[in-house]
Amino acid sequence: MKSPIVNQINTVFVHVSNLKESVRWYSELLGQEYDLDEVADPVYNMEINHYTGLTLDAGPAGETKQVKPSDHPLFNFHTEDIEEAFSFVKEMGIEVAESIVRFDDFSFFKVKDPDGNVVMICTG
Repeated sequence: MKSPIVNQINTVFVHVSNLKESVRWYSELLGQEYDLDEVADPVYNMEINHYTGLTLDAGPAGETKQVKPSDHPLFNFHTEDIEEAFSFVKEMGIEVAESIVRFDDFSFFKVKDPDGNVVMICTG
């Protein structure tokens, strides 16, 4: 039977406690422009590529979401240059959860967003 579900990821949800702080963090990490005056609860949608978006979800307006971050990465962002990416996040003052790990065919490191969610940056 053919599945009616499309073989692509549409949106990745990241649960956050402070929407404006998270918009600033993810936008600056990815080099995207943002206007905090246009950010309003409960969610903020970021375009990542032509198919996948990133939705920062702070929950109902007027409430502070209690985020329970995992010790494991939620997803990864790609880089062509692991050294440059690592230097970039360090210069931004982003918390590094794990320094660069190298394999023959790819490398990665992990950072934490303002809520402690772990995000991997990797080549390959």
